[in-house]
Amino acid sequence: MAPLLRITQYTDAGCPWAWSAEPFRRHLTWRYGDQLEWVSRQVVLAEDPAYYAAKGVTPEKHSRGFAKIAEEHGMPIDTSVRPRMGATLPACRAVVAARVHGAPGEADALQRALRIAYFANEGLLDEQSTIDLTAREAGVDPGALTEWSRGEDVEHTLRADMAAARNPSPAALAQKDRLAEWGGGWRYTCPSYEFEAVETGQRISEPGFQPFIAYAAAAATLAPEAQQREKPGSVQELLAWAVEPLATQEVAQVCEIPAAEARQQLAHVADERHIGADGLWSLRP
Repeated sequence: MAPLLRITQYTDAGCPWAWSAEPFRRHLTWRYGDQLEWVSRQVVLAEDPAYYAAKGVTPEKHSRGFAKIAEEHGMPIDTSVRPRMGATLPACRAVVAARVHGAPGEADALQRALRIAYFANEGLLDEQSTIDLTAREAGVDPGALTEWSRGEDVEHTLRADMAAARNPSPAALAQKDRLAEWGGGWRYTCPSYEFEAVETGQRISEPGFQPFIAYAAAAATLAPEAQQREKPGSVQELLAWAVEPLATQEVAQVCEIPAAEARQQLAHVADERHIGADGLWSLRP
C-alpha cells in the first residue's frame, strides 16, 4: 500500500525527550501501518563535548534531568552519573551511514540500539566501542559501518540533515517555545515531527515533545481516509508484531492501558531486561 502520510522526525539518539516520545511513535506506527512513511533527520545536539561545558551542563546535572524525565514519562533510563559528557555527532553520523549504505530498516535499528545503550548507561555516543556494539545488535557489520562513515556522501547527507533541522518550517517558527536557539537562529528540538499528506502536500508542524493527542489529531486531519487499526487484543500480540523488545510505557501507550497494568500482563508472557527503574520486554519462546 502506498503511504498516505509522511512524518519527518528530527531526532538524536542522545535526547531523553526523543526517547520518551518513542511510545507515541510506536502507537502511530501500530495504528496506521504501511499507510505511514517515517523519514528521519539527525539534529546533532552536540558536535563536541565542549558544547555542554559551555552551557554549564555537567554529568551530575544531566543525571538529575534524566531522573525527572524518566519519572514523568516512564521510559527506562539508568540515571547513574555518566563518566563525562559526550558528543552525539559520531552516533548521528553512524545512523546516516546506515541510512545511505545499509539495508532497509538498518538505520532505524541502529538508532534504537544506540538509544538503548546510551540510556542504559552502557556507553557514550562518541565512543567507537558503543557504535560497534550497537551496530552488531542492529545487524550491521561494524567494519562496514566504519568505512561508510568516512565517505563524503555520508558527511554531505549528515550536514544536510543538520541544515534542515536548523531551518524550521514557518509554522514551527511560530512556536518558538518548542524550538531551540543556536548561533544562526532557531532549530528543531528533539523530537520534532513534520506531518505531510503525500497526495496534497498539506503539512502540519508539531515541533518539540507533544502529547500523543496532538500527533493523532495531525494524522487524522491530514489523512482522514486512512484506515486505523484497533488497539492490540493483548500484550502478546503487540510484542509479536514489534519483533524487538519494548518498554513498559510503549506497551501501555499502544494497548491504551495504565503502565502498572501493562507490567502485570507482561510479567506473565515476557522477560524483562532491567534498565533504571523499568526495562524492555521480550516475548518468551
